[in-house]
Amino acid sequence: MSAQTLETIVSVAKRRGFIFPSSEIYDGFRSSYDYGPLGVELKNVIKKLWWEEMVVKREDIVGLDSAILMNPKIWEASGHTSAGFADELAECPQCHKRWRVDHVEGKCPECEVALGGARKFNLLVRTHLGPVEDETTLAYFRPETAQGIYVNFPNVQQASRMKVPFGIAQIGKAFRNEITPGPFTFRTREFEQMEMQWFCKPGNREQGTGDRNLKKNEKRSDRRSLNPDDWFMYWKEQRMRWYGDVLGIEAGHLRFHPHGKDELAHYAKAAFDIEYQYPWGWGEFEGIHNRGDFDLSNHAKHSGKDLAYFDEETKDRFIPFIIETSGGVDRALLVTLLEHFDEEEVRGEKRSLFRFPPWLAPVTVGVLPIVRNNERIVAKARDIAEDIRKNAIRFFYDETGSIGRRYRRLDEIGAPFAITIDFQTLEDNTVTLRGRDSMEQQRIASDELCPVLHTKQQAP
Repeated sequence: MSAQTLETIVSVAKRRGFIFPSSEIYDGFRSSYDYGPLGVELKNVIKKLWWEEMVVKREDIVGLDSAILMNPKIWEASGHTSAGFADELAECPQCHKRWRVDHVEGKCPECEVALGGARKFNLLVRTHLGPVEDETTLAYFRPETAQGIYVNFPNVQQASRMKVPFGIAQIGKAFRNEITPGPFTFRTREFEQMEMQWFCKPGNREQGTGDRNLKKNEKRSDRRSLNPDDWFMYWKEQRMRWYGDVLGIEAGHLRFHPHGKDELAHYAKAAFDIEYQYPWGWGEFEGIHNRGDFDLSNHAKHSGKDLAYFDEETKDRFIPFIIETSGGVDRALLVTLLEHFDEEEVRGEKRSLFRFPPWLAPVTVGVLPIVRNNERIVAKARDIAEDIRKNAIRFFYDETGSIGRRYRRLDEIGAPFAITIDFQTLEDNTVTLRGRDSMEQQRIASDELCPVLHTKQQAP
């Protein structure tokens, strides 16, 4: 995948309404993007598929939607206000721009002169709440959704009557004052996370089963014997599987990157990144972390509240260990665009398309009357479109231009199917169903459309 591919995707994403530069009429705003009609649909599909996988299909994970602005003491307890949540920054003496030391090789990328000395730069985005701006009104936009889960651990556990091991999932916005954002939506200052925090009983490695093939529907009594290392392995494999099976990413484009001791975050006992092969090289888009008891222990210490869990069956009292899966919605969407974009030559013309799986596509099917100057054909097409709408199938109605041009428009937004309503439809109530990838067409009864499309729209 080349840099040229990224440029093409950026262009297509804007033209077809996936992603726009934010504030464009005011010359933009660095590292800010707006999701257009197709982009927000694709985003919502990805979030829905993740939520179904992590919450709906499981009995041991529940959801949460915590506040973006929280008590600033939370970020002191978590370590975010200290040097642990900071990047090393160096300034160019010529252009005075500042660069992350780990993103450049000692020189300014623009001026090619040696950078000055490095200093720590905290990534928290600050604000003030109330009419007076002083230290008493200081607040932070959350840099991650995880802390909202940790401070709500006792509330969620008691309200839902969950027993350890169990998880809490959340999708929400986070903010970081990134020094060198980009490329495109890979690193932005405002982003959306899909995080799940798995609370489990502490234990030694020897006490675990090491069962790497643990099934999510296995008996709870069997799962209680697993230790954090077992769960860490389990969630690594579950998340990698989801990206292949559901987002349709080729195995060769994904890999695990284990964090060495010099890479580990201040809270982590172990960490792996799921990386994708971007046009600029390998890069992270989800992290799986064994956070130990760092978070709950620190919040208990700073708040003065008891966050220990009492096991009614074993009569044990302990601070749970946490296994975290932390993915980005924006990066998942970017990877989806990169992975499924394709260009090919068809009858001497270049065809650009996204080969989204049907369950992932922002538009499942296009509804196309063969002509727009025949009232009966247009009326029939509108009736079919309304039936598709009532069945909650994502569709796009288009009656402008030649049928070939309309097919190309649907290909370029990744719609897997197109329905053409023609003169034969008026005679026998059948329509033409065209497949995006093969471009093959078949006749199908119009009353069979919704069951067929609904089945194809279901994720594995």
